[in-house]
Amino acid sequence: MVLLALSVAASRGSRGLRWYGVPVVTSRASTPHEYVAELPDDRRAIVEAVRSTILDRLPEGFEETVTYGMLGYVVPLDRYPDTYNGQPLSAVALANQKHHVAIYLMGVFADDAQREWFVDAWADTGKKLDMGKSCVRFKNLDDVALEVLGSAVARVTPEDLIAAYESVPRRR
Repeated sequence: MVLLALSVAASRGSRGLRWYGVPVVTSRASTPHEYVAELPDDRRAIVEAVRSTILDRLPEGFEETVTYGMLGYVVPLDRYPDTYNGQPLSAVALANQKHHVAIYLMGVFADDAQREWFVDAWADTGKKLDMGKSCVRFKNLDDVALEVLGSAVARVTPEDLIAAYESVPRRR
């Protein structure tokens, strides 16, 4: 699988935190439990359902954390510390935004074959896909194809992410 792996796709500039160039709402929570607890009830229900799906299907070796103000599912630094920016390799992120909840799936967005599979699998559910350049957005749980999200999460192992990261030439 060809996968462009980015250690972290987020950056903090003078205009606030941006994820792949898109401004994001961030949390000051330091644990996943705190992150979920601070959400409004309607968003908490969505995030909890998606988070449960991620945790149920997340390959062994990833760790759930709060990174860049959102829930992150990463290869921990104690397993792979050699990243260009000292941040863990990120496979998935889940964020409550101003107008929607977003899930960032690096394996889907960085690989044309994975993206094609994902779009087709989502279409097969009959649910409308609101997909941007780096995320899938949804406003309520009925809009989410949880089984497709779970399958997408399960498709990328820590070994896949590390191998893809190591295959990308680094600037020195």
